[in-house]
Amino acid sequence: MNRLSLTLSRGVARVTEAALGPYQSAVVRIGFAGTWLLFLLREFPHRQELYGPSGPWGWNLAKQLTADNHAFTALLWSDGQLWFECCYALAVLASAALLLGWRTRTASLLFMVGVLSLQNRSVFVGDGGDNVLHLMAFYLVFTRCGQVWSLDARRAARDEAARARGERVPADRVGPVLWAVLGAALGTATLTGRFDNGWLVPALLWTAWAGLGLWWAAGRRAAWEQPRILLDVVANVLHNGALAVIMAEACLIYATAGWYKIQGSRWQDGTAVYYPLHLDYFSPWPALADLMSSSGTIMMIVAYGTVMVQIAFPFTLLNRRAKNILLVLMMTEHAVIAVVLGLPFFSLAMITADAVFLPTSFLRRLGDLTARARGRLVRRAGRTVPGPRSSEDSAADRVGFTA
Repeated sequence: MNRLSLTLSRGVARVTEAALGPYQSAVVRIGFAGTWLLFLLREFPHRQELYGPSGPWGWNLAKQLTADNHAFTALLWSDGQLWFECCYALAVLASAALLLGWRTRTASLLFMVGVLSLQNRSVFVGDGGDNVLHLMAFYLVFTRCGQVWSLDARRAARDEAARARGERVPADRVGPVLWAVLGAALGTATLTGRFDNGWLVPALLWTAWAGLGLWWAAGRRAAWEQPRILLDVVANVLHNGALAVIMAEACLIYATAGWYKIQGSRWQDGTAVYYPLHLDYFSPWPALADLMSSSGTIMMIVAYGTVMVQIAFPFTLLNRRAKNILLVLMMTEHAVIAVVLGLPFFSLAMITADAVFLPTSFLRRLGDLTARARGRLVRRAGRTVPGPRSSEDSAADRVGFTA
């Protein structure tokens, strides 16, 4: 009984004392923000046909659909061209800010609003990758994904170093301004009845806005040490829970995909991969598709291998070596899909979802290699940059709730 109590207490302490997986959550943040940003930039010339008020899926049709399914989209607050352009620009800027880790908490909220607004405006232009991005944009709001590899972490480490030297750290002015602007925007949208399709998104936005304000106030007052500790515990619990949900979501995607494939006759006889390779829509490189499909044996191996890898993956989490091997296989498979079938954004979304299971040691080495490469490029340009910083810095750990 004592051993069980000790194990439970250690588990509770581990979940509440720190935001686990800082590198994994940073990879998820960078991957999904980068995927959405690249998609928005690539489709910029076609944005009117995809999401604009004069597109094939008209404003009135979208209004009727969201009235039935209660999906959130800010694009339907007005059918004006200027409003659409502002929302699209905001989605681009929020994606870039989240990718860089600038004001991560606020950026993650705006990123979610941008993803939901555009995707729910035209629900028939997406694919499986958009569905994954849709879910992950919601989960990212609850994570402290700016602990490492972010401008937030860099600013926090710089401020901590200044305090250690006894220097005065200037007060943060950008955070309160952003908080006030977003509060005014939320208040205006609420009072004008814009949130009439559902309560979930506005409730989340208001809760996050109030939490950010409370966190800022607790950090400004020395007497609020206990509330500050409590807020830190709540943030850690939310982060760890959201990270567990992201992992479970990735496992669920692969498990359901694999079991559904088993029920298909084309997957059973090993010919399922052959058919998409010969569809014009999925054949950006016809010669490459013909080369791959010229061997029935290769097609059968790919079909059976895909099913086995997808079904087996959730069970390999119990063995680190087997899990890492399957991660390599799945990421390679998605890279091949991106090239052969012309689905780069779907593949990027799935590779990012897979990256949450990458070992911390590998991600740290990858970060060090990137920092050294960046340092060499900057030195060649005649400038100097500071070396890589440790993720164990307490200031960087606290940056998850920077406004």
